[in-house]
Amino acid sequence: MSLKKKLAVSTLAASMTAASFAGFPFSSTGLAQHLGLVGTAAAAEVGHQTVKDKITTIYKNLTVTEATYLKNYSDEVAVLSQPKFEEIFHPVLKNIKLTDTEKATSLKLFKSVSSVVYDVYANDFDVLKGIRYDEANVALFNSIADQAKVPNLSFDDILDFFFATNGVEAELRTLLANKSGADLVNLADPVYQKTLVKDAVYKVLDRKIGTGALTVSQAFANLNISADDLVQTFVNVNTEIKSSRKAAQSLASAYLRAYPLTTTNPGSGSGSGGGGGGTAVVVTNPTATPGIYDVSKLVSIVGDKATLKLVDADVIKAFDALLAANPGKTGLTLTLNLGTVNAKVIEVPLSKVIIEAAKAKGIANIAVTFNGLTVTIPVSQFSDAVTLTVTNEDDATVTSLTSLKLASKVYSFDLTVGGVKTSTFKQPLTIKLPLANTTGLDKELLSVSKVVYKTLEFHGGVVDGDYIVEPRDTFSTYAVVENKVNFNDVASVQAWAGRQIQVVAAKGAIEGVGASKFAPKSNVTRAEFSKMLIRALNLENSTATESFGDVASTAWYAPYVAVAAEKGIVTGRSASQFDPNATITRAEMATMIARAVKTVNPQATAGDASSLTKFADAAKIAASLKDGVAFAASHNLVIGNAGKFNPNNTATRAEAAVIIYRTINFK
Repeated sequence: MSLKKKLAVSTLAASMTAASFAGFPFSSTGLAQHLGLVGTAAAAEVGHQTVKDKITTIYKNLTVTEATYLKNYSDEVAVLSQPKFEEIFHPVLKNIKLTDTEKATSLKLFKSVSSVVYDVYANDFDVLKGIRYDEANVALFNSIADQAKVPNLSFDDILDFFFATNGVEAELRTLLANKSGADLVNLADPVYQKTLVKDAVYKVLDRKIGTGALTVSQAFANLNISADDLVQTFVNVNTEIKSSRKAAQSLASAYLRAYPLTTTNPGSGSGSGGGGGGTAVVVTNPTATPGIYDVSKLVSIVGDKATLKLVDADVIKAFDALLAANPGKTGLTLTLNLGTVNAKVIEVPLSKVIIEAAKAKGIANIAVTFNGLTVTIPVSQFSDAVTLTVTNEDDATVTSLTSLKLASKVYSFDLTVGGVKTSTFKQPLTIKLPLANTTGLDKELLSVSKVVYKTLEFHGGVVDGDYIVEPRDTFSTYAVVENKVNFNDVASVQAWAGRQIQVVAAKGAIEGVGASKFAPKSNVTRAEFSKMLIRALNLENSTATESFGDVASTAWYAPYVAVAAEKGIVTGRSASQFDPNATITRAEMATMIARAVKTVNPQATAGDASSLTKFADAAKIAASLKDGVAFAASHNLVIGNAGKFNPNNTATRAEAAVIIYRTINFK
């Protein structure tokens, strides 16, 4: 671009460059509106009068209140101190050696550029000339150019960086090309905004050599200023200068009133893009299949990381479609289907708006599915934005720890709530892992394993065709393995309990006593059976609490007793005593099983009292336990021996394994 043409660059370009310096790309209303990303050419390539008319039209659409917000921003920047300025711009300034005078000039330049936002509203276009020709500014750019080893660095090069056909604005248009209309109208999610702008800046910074090279990109590369540095600077401005958000929102709102955006539905072709001209944007249709929202086109991949970039309004429409298709139903789940995602890391941000809308509308869960993997998130426990991150790990993460055969890929799961990493959940999140390489494996012995300090901890899971389903109250690294557990002291019970012991042990619900011993005829304590039951039915919840005086918080059984007591599966001997080391009777075991099954399957049919008549000793069952035994007997969870139930006999470990096995397979 010639110098003459640069001098005639539109006020829109200058104003929007000021907005960029001021952190406006991260405005709460979105950057597409005030940059004019839809159907408009890069501002630096448009005639002066055309763009002057456009910016005048935009500013005429400002309300008096909105103009006040612009004035507030200009005034706030005008009194910005030198130390605060250097703190805000530290990510960039740390790589540039400036004298105190040059630092002062940098602050003055920032204030001048920021003042343009209001001065143009006041019809003062002459302020732009001072920015370009001020001798101190020219000297500052020359100093930076010398350090960066690039020739003729000027303010116009910065305009090119943002607004040339291969600049940031053009890249943003490209990135948004396949997004929904709501993406362009509402970019309120800060995570989305930051990722979007970073992606664009990253690409433009690559244009430092060869055809299409940009002087600023060359300078940044030579000064070791990264896309992360620039984005963090924008974030700092938007955080530290409190008036910037409302000022940006004002410009965006005025732009939309001046040049409203028009979108079309899929299959309807394209049309006019509103006052700005250009091609209409295709909007995804979240209501095509109620309950399944295809978001595959909203996945952006940069390097080895894929990020889902949802639009709040579209997700809310999907909620409404799901509710309309299921009137009166509760416990509904909306599934976000990302399709096939070829990336090592997959990040799925759910904004606070989405979480709150789901709760308000009675949507119980939001499920995320890709590559056959599904994570179901109960939303009622959260009150802030949630981000799910799944990382595909190397098989060696697990195979280096065990000789057990791997039956799935290895995944690490992370969740942040309000930006804070959260590893435990009040309501478990359910993971559905696709199985792989299961030929020749015993599917009943497949177990979800958790990597804990370079060892594996087994958590079971229910095999469902080519998947295994497991609710988790904690997140970590997980994989499925064939967990073959062999005991050398079960011959005496092999005929009626051998397989059951092997399967229940594989699921991690019951453990041996050491040295390959199971001790099948040993008694079971109340604490031991609580753990077996909670582990078997995936009811673990690290946030559960109990108040028994004889259950120390550090005891190995404490978390299991807490869940069992909280869910009413087991009661104490009194309000303050649990009696963890007391043995459990067969009737007590049956009752605990019945309560646990009802917790997991509330629709399970009630027990039939007549089922007790098959036991000759039914009269010996305590009145408080009869309903539980009847339920267990009705569903064949317990059976007698030679016509008797022996309700008051102490249960053995083998008997416990059998009843746990039947419970695992309860339908």
